[in-house]
Amino acid sequence: MVWWFIQGRPPPGHTNHVPYRPTRCSTAKGDSVTDSTTQHNLFAPRHWPSWIGIGLLRLAWLLPYRPRMALGRALGRLVLRLASRRARIARINLELCFPELDPQAQQLLLKQHFESLGMGLMETLMAWWDDGKSLSQRVEFHGLEELQKRLDAGQGVILLTAHFTTLEIGARFLMRYFPKPYCVYRPNQNPIIDQQIINGRTGQGAVMIARDNVREMIRQLRKGRLLWYAPDQNYGHKYSLFVDFFGIPAATNSATSRLAQMGQAQVVAYYCRRKPDLSGYQIRFEPIPEIPSGDPFEDTTRINQTFERWARESPADYFWLHRRFKDRPEGEERFY
Repeated sequence: MVWWFIQGRPPPGHTNHVPYRPTRCSTAKGDSVTDSTTQHNLFAPRHWPSWIGIGLLRLAWLLPYRPRMALGRALGRLVLRLASRRARIARINLELCFPELDPQAQQLLLKQHFESLGMGLMETLMAWWDDGKSLSQRVEFHGLEELQKRLDAGQGVILLTAHFTTLEIGARFLMRYFPKPYCVYRPNQNPIIDQQIINGRTGQGAVMIARDNVREMIRQLRKGRLLWYAPDQNYGHKYSLFVDFFGIPAATNSATSRLAQMGQAQVVAYYCRRKPDLSGYQIRFEPIPEIPSGDPFEDTTRINQTFERWARESPADYFWLHRRFKDRPEGEERFY
């Protein structure tokens, strides 16, 4: 029972349940994402802190919704005090992107951001472990028909989003209508966390595609499938263009333009926003019919403008912990 409580599944060899299947069955062709137990000794002492953390999160998940979110905000404030390096990165990002705010307002936004991160953690537990019925009562969709009619026409769709703190819960809401999305995935360095992420997503029906498996992405798009993609983080110069984000040149993945062109797909952006009174969520779909235009720089600019507009609407909810401006154009001083 302790094993089930922590992992959300029965122990290996438990005869009263269907045995656990490796996550390879829910990954795309050509990917090497497999059940982590085949590659790591997941119960080595070095992983015990991770397992303890997951066990504590399981306890938090048992709380009702509002106490759970209050706990998330409190955890966020605690992390702000303890994680000085990440707090520094977030502070620099807010200073760069919101120079019009005075220091007191920037500090308040920093606090709100960490509270949002804590709530996002609680929402991740909901996304992985809550039943669909309880979740469906908390979400409103706007523009869903724009996505549905493209899929009904048999055309592949790149469902574009950015790293907001509602990322996981937003993806789970989508599976209410689209039970088998293909999700572009970057493995986590911690094998315990990686296992939980894969199990949480594939357990709800998602099929994972490694972010370097471009051939499989194109193949699924040409079949008329839905490809979930979040290209807003800085992964270096390769395949990136320096495109403005909040008026600052940011190394930005330009693959969306090429994927849309080679996969003969349309692009629909979507954004999951937490209601201010914490009564639920709103998901908005925004087609970007101009992509692909044949100009990757122009397409990537449109995408960044969309993400910036969303981040200005809910500034506390964008993932400011990430070093979004890590890579700089030649000759420019580094920010971090």
